[in-house]
Amino acid sequence: MPAKTILCVDDSPTQLLAMTQALVNLGHRVVTAGDGDEALRQVAESGPDLVLLDVVLPKKNGFQVCRQIKNAVGTRNIKVVLVTSKDQQSDRFWGLKQGADDYVTKPVDPETLAELVARQLE
Repeated sequence: MPAKTILCVDDSPTQLLAMTQALVNLGHRVVTAGDGDEALRQVAESGPDLVLLDVVLPKKNGFQVCRQIKNAVGTRNIKVVLVTSKDQQSDRFWGLKQGADDYVTKPVDPETLAELVARQLE
């Protein structure tokens, strides 16, 4: 599969680094954002194929960012996966209702991340 652009959004530098390294090792181009506003800016600038999006973020939360991506004509086809520590069934329900293509809880090991990315980008 040719390299894809993946936007990782998380306010934890440690989490961002771990996801970025795993994705770069898979041959993808990675852009990052540390808050909701920056995430939307990166979506507009880099046109990612996939967004891995934390829910608990400064400025705009992941649910709001996901909804904006999925409601805009130019970005609605971008795959969005919520990657979060929020593990309640209601959180998952709400995330998918916002238009997320998938919902996974942290921590995500590199093997699971690789499978998830491959599934979303096929």
